[in-house]
Amino acid sequence: MTSGRLWSLVAALAGLAGVVVGGLALARSTGRIGTGSGRRGAVVALAAGLAGAVIGGLVVAAADGGPGTGYGIVGGFVALVVGLAGMALGGLVLARSRRAG
Repeated sequence: MTSGRLWSLVAALAGLAGVVVGGLALARSTGRIGTGSGRRGAVVALAAGLAGAVIGGLVVAAADGGPGTGYGIVGGFVALVVGLAGMALGGLVLARSRRAG
């Protein structure tokens, strides 16, 4: 396993954690799970999504070759997209928590 692939895997896992936590926080903010606002989960989702997107972007920027060369460019793009999705979910929950009071 090359270092580019390892970093893209770490970034994708961070982004995936952001999506999972953001989804749970969104369900909590709509009243389906628990009674909390989900604000803490939204902040965690934003942070994990940001970490995944930034690391994925750095992997893509540092890659010298295309897919299949061992630089982790495909994983970097996946991490970038999943990290942005985690950030979007976290932002949606924060917007809902501000609106609700």
